[in-house]
Amino acid sequence: MFTGIIQAKGSISSIYNHEAGKRLSIEIVNMPSPIPQIGDSVAVSGVCLTVVDIDSNKFGFDVSSETLTRTLIDQWRVRDRVNIEKALTLSTPLGGHLVSGHVDGIGTMLFFKEAGSYRHMRFQIGNDLGKFLAQKGSVAIDGISLTVNSVADSVQGTEFDLMLVPHTLKQTTLGELSTGDSVHVEVDQIARYIHRMGSFEDGKKRLI
Repeated sequence: MFTGIIQAKGSISSIYNHEAGKRLSIEIVNMPSPIPQIGDSVAVSGVCLTVVDIDSNKFGFDVSSETLTRTLIDQWRVRDRVNIEKALTLSTPLGGHLVSGHVDGIGTMLFFKEAGSYRHMRFQIGNDLGKFLAQKGSVAIDGISLTVNSVADSVQGTEFDLMLVPHTLKQTTLGELSTGDSVHVEVDQIARYIHRMGSFEDGKKRLI
């Protein structure tokens, strides 16, 4: 589990294909202590991956073919920058919201505009995920816990607005996004369970 509070930014130093997927090596020069060890979970731009190799400040991760089909990792290239968060512990401040590191889908940044030192961003996702968003609710974009400012649904999909503070723009990769870029989206877990529970009535599944 994670909180969506990014602790470092990494840079992809190498990518190797193998029979079951890919091996990523990510250079993380400012990883906070304690340093993750082999077998530990790390969220890489919102995707929960396991450390399989450590070489100084470079951390190796294996990515399965299943994860490649559900995320943007297959599009990543050497020198691309990624957001890094270590798994939380019982003593970790929960500054964001509970994030699993299991990407629900892919979103698109429609546009952004500056608002002083802040940045207003608008994203679009499919209605299948849009039903889990609510004004002032939480959403994880590339692993970053953010508050939804507004939501609008249409036949083209669900659009939602975010306001990014200067610290988030500096400490994460969101400040590097361009219009049309794709991002990982993970919806709030509570919304997901409430939706599932709502499909039952008196303990019986409503079939539609």
